[in-house]
Amino acid sequence: MTDSAAENAPPLDDPAALARFGRLDVVARLIVEGYMMGQHKSPFKGSSVEFVEHRQYYPGDEIRHIDWRAYGKTGKYYVKEFEDETNLRCYLLLDASGSMGYGQSTLTKFEYARQMAAALAYLLMRQRDAVGLCLFDRKLRTMLEPSTNATQFPRLIDALQTATPGRETSLSRVFEDILPRLKRRSLIVLLSDLFDRIEPLQTALKRFRHYHHEVVVLQTIAPEEEEFPFSRPTQFENLERDNNRLLVDPHRLRKHYLEQYQQFDEQLERVCRKTGVDRVKVSTSQPFAETLGRYLAYRSRGR
Repeated sequence: MTDSAAENAPPLDDPAALARFGRLDVVARLIVEGYMMGQHKSPFKGSSVEFVEHRQYYPGDEIRHIDWRAYGKTGKYYVKEFEDETNLRCYLLLDASGSMGYGQSTLTKFEYARQMAAALAYLLMRQRDAVGLCLFDRKLRTMLEPSTNATQFPRLIDALQTATPGRETSLSRVFEDILPRLKRRSLIVLLSDLFDRIEPLQTALKRFRHYHHEVVVLQTIAPEEEEFPFSRPTQFENLERDNNRLLVDPHRLRKHYLEQYQQFDEQLERVCRKTGVDRVKVSTSQPFAETLGRYLAYRSRGR
């Protein structure tokens, strides 16, 4: 990179600045390539190298494709991937419901999750993985089947670029609609705040696992939702329903809200653990590359 290019490049640790820099596809490349170049500085060093060049051995794979050098270093079996092979099929499930439209001090949750979806699509297709997309609120709005075709990434970007948050959602009901459409075992990456009733959500996640899909949740949360930093009388709006606003005294509400949020968070953690779903909890203030690194760390562990 030339000195002038370096000066004009946006700061990779600032999600809002990156989002303003250009289209989703341009920023996706910056995130992925910047992360790969900076691995030696990353707390997740090494996780992406194995993920990019190898995959975990599964019964039925040809023994001649095992990388014995990797086995000697790690004690685990990895299979070498060749350029004309597809590692996996992945569906990116992006929550476009009203609650994802929240953002005060940072990007909205939807803008953050949408950019992460673009970065993951770029990373996976660079590895010749087949990537598809499901956009939903209270119903499935867009579905692109996984493909490795060169035209797939622009199609995904166009769908993401034009999407906006809708209104209400019911994750369990939408998942019941999506599940029968998944024709083969796949990696499911769900980008959502997961704000829904716990019991139906648990049932839906169990069904994904019942059909042997691997599920990773990138739970996207705004800092204010975890910290509740409000000190003045504040008007709160239900983003999933029209004309539903309430002026409250934050001092009275704060303790109750934080208790309820903590309870929800603990229940959600138990649900994900019981159903075998990996939950990567991210804040919209967190650099995209850090979220990408955490995702790769989960993926590289295997099951």
